[in-house]
Amino acid sequence: MYPDVCLKLPEWIAEEVGDPARCYATLEERMALAVRLAARNVVTGGGPFGAAIFEIERGRLIAPGVNRVVAEHCSLAHAEAMAIMVAQQVLGTFDLGRADLPPLELVTSAQPCIQCYGNLWWSGLQRVVIGARREDVEQLTGFHEGPLPDDWAGKLEHRPPLHPIAVARDVLREEARAVLRKYAQSDGPVYNPGE
Repeated sequence: MYPDVCLKLPEWIAEEVGDPARCYATLEERMALAVRLAARNVVTGGGPFGAAIFEIERGRLIAPGVNRVVAEHCSLAHAEAMAIMVAQQVLGTFDLGRADLPPLELVTSAQPCIQCYGNLWWSGLQRVVIGARREDVEQLTGFHEGPLPDDWAGKLEHRPPLHPIAVARDVLREEARAVLRKYAQSDGPVYNPGE
């Protein structure tokens, strides 16, 4: 009666990831991958956002993600959401904080918007690592990121009875900002609902 919904990562993502067994030892290495995914996505006509789910301790990549909103005709297909959904399929669970899994983190080229903040909240992830800030996204691209709670980072870090989600910001911020600038110069589409 209704079509199946199937969101796919672009075929080029395997080239950018390279060796799937590689471990990314530092936050900078992990963010460099997210920023590289975002940059490639812009070149191929997508939004300027990349993300990935990693094991916190070992740095093993679980799942990459890029913004697929335009390509998939789906406003939900943000890079963070794509990475979370792929990780859930890879690990066979909706709960990325399950006790038998190693602690996992979301590394994202830009601060999560209102939608991705909610996705992060319910994902089970234990840390979020952010490149560009919200104000960078809005200033450089014209996107409206939606209202976040006051002290949004504090709310992630203190969520009783749920486990805390640690927040690290400004990791390779300038590199992430450069991707946003490139996108703005490419005259890519700006999605602002209701306008």
